[in-house]
Amino acid sequence: MDKKKAIDDTEPGPAPSRAVDRFGFIKPEQSGSPDGLPKGRSIHDREREERSIRKWRKMIGVGGNDWKHYVRRNPHVVKRRIRKGIPDCLRGLVWQLISGSRDLLLMNPGVYETLVIYETSASELEIIRDISRTFPSHIFFQQRHGPGQRSLYNILKAYSVYDRDVGYVQGMGFLAGLLLLYMSEEDAFWLLVALLKGAVHAPMEGLYQPGLPLVQQYLSQFEKLVMEHMPKLGQHFVEEMINPSMYASQWFITVFSYSFPFHLTLRVWDVFLYEGIKVVFQVGLALLRFCHDDLVSNRLEELQKEYQKGAEGTSSSKRHQPLISKTMSRVGSRVISNLTSDKKSQT
Repeated sequence: MDKKKAIDDTEPGPAPSRAVDRFGFIKPEQSGSPDGLPKGRSIHDREREERSIRKWRKMIGVGGNDWKHYVRRNPHVVKRRIRKGIPDCLRGLVWQLISGSRDLLLMNPGVYETLVIYETSASELEIIRDISRTFPSHIFFQQRHGPGQRSLYNILKAYSVYDRDVGYVQGMGFLAGLLLLYMSEEDAFWLLVALLKGAVHAPMEGLYQPGLPLVQQYLSQFEKLVMEHMPKLGQHFVEEMINPSMYASQWFITVFSYSFPFHLTLRVWDVFLYEGIKVVFQVGLALLRFCHDDLVSNRLEELQKEYQKGAEGTSSSKRHQPLISKTMSRVGSRVISNLTSDKKSQT
């Protein structure tokens, strides 16, 4: 089959067997805790996690049947628990519930299978080319034309047919890849649809449409927020001729799923799926604030190094919880909404 041959010719074979971290990423050589987490957990930590799991199971019910009822009765409890972090063993199901993708799946039986099997996409070769670039250090995606890469291809191909106006854009693979680590292929597809088409929050498809209009809008808004909340850093960026497109585009396009500590990415996604795009703004500002002093003291050629150092610093297990907590109180949805209104009034 030509499609299989294309994959065989363009993608690397599986890497030699090596140790992986708790999320399935290959551990770097001579690294004690590559995912930023302690090697072992105390009895207290395990007991706390078990209590959290029991609470969440009670909230969602069997297969998520009690979720909507619980959210209506206890919205503040749900919000607080999501910000504390969804238990990893329940993350896939909860993501589907809070994104609205479970409803889309139930309303569209057989649609995904039809898109995968019977439809063709103009983006197929481009998707095949990019597959090996998505989470290349994760064991699920390393095997040439293995289950991970095939599922990722199917989702991206199906979406490019489902929404031909958007098609396929590099960067979408990280969203689909992240979802595949926590749910089935069809479930991941409908969650991608829920995000881009706006099942619960504002549609994200503008991030990937020709010209990336929503990326440009968000970067403009982010630049205003930096100047408002960190004027010294904002002015330094102006003097060094640094604009957000040089460091923040991937934050919005991949929602921090690219080149970011994975355990922190998951925490961001927990809140993002429930509260919307404002979380990307909040986390982005928190990152800049995290390494503010280093950034304002460096010139252009050193700023990228300082940002990367700051992002890696957030992988400390002692630091990532405060980062998540602080971001939630910095910039609310009202500020983002006002900026959006300003943008629309100018067009």
